Amino acid sequence: MSRPPRRRQRVPLALLLPAGLGLLFLVLPLAGLLVRAPWTTLPRRLAQPGVLTALRLSLETATAATLLCVALGVPLAWLLARVRFPGRRLVRALVTVPLVLPPVVGGVALLLVFGRRGLLGSWLDATFGVTLPFTTAGVVLAEAFVAMPFLVIAVEGALRGADSRYEEAAATLGAGRWTTFTRVTLPLVAPGVAAGAVLCWARALGEFGATITFAGNYPGRTQTMPLAVYLALETDVQAAIVLSLILLTVSVAILAGLRDRWVGTA
Repeated sequence: MSRPPRRRQRVPLALLLPAGLGLLFLVLPLAGLLVRAPWTTLPRRLAQPGVLTALRLSLETATAATLLCVALGVPLAWLLARVRFPGRRLVRALVTVPLVLPPVVGGVALLLVFGRRGLLGSWLDATFGVTLPFTTAGVVLAEAFVAMPFLVIAVEGALRGADSRYEEAAATLGAGRWTTFTRVTLPLVAPGVAAGAVLCWARALGEFGATITFAGNYPGRTQTMPLAVYLALETDVQAAIVLSLILLTVSVAILAGLRDRWVGTA
């Protein structure tokens, strides 16, 4: 049985005008970036050592931060979705705080905890000789701090939407909790974990405030792509545009890859 044809809806002008202005507000800055890009010298600029170093460091630290978030965030999401305990709403609220916390404030908070005189940093320095601020490991830590909520929210949503009867059936057949988690739960929510990991990686790649506050801006060690853009704006605007184009390309690629899951198709 064929579907009846959709009636063409008339869009009120009172909604169409602000909608168009909103679209222009979002698209025009990106269009300006493309128009002002130095396309003729783009290959040469992309091959510059500073650009390649910042890109390599960004990819490495974002990947390491994502792995850290997956290792810690997936169990946390499972705890929030599957276990009832006192204060669960408070824990969920605390997990989402980095989403609304100014990144610079997050960097200051990390310094107070992991700095040489911080709550844990002093112990790490005295016991293991480990110093995290202004190091590549500090970049990973700062990126993981701001990016983990994206993973936790995505995985928790996938867990809540998954059919728990499969887990109950596995438990009835004698499977332990760990076996049920690894053999049943994770395969069920694998698309959610993958989507959350991609969003987490993208957020880590674009992190700026917490990174520059906690890890500094040292070329080759802590200067990621967003920090390189910030520095290039003071000396070479064309280089800043090139670096911004790279980040824009990555963002568009991620959006295209997640379009069917997060946006949907017409």
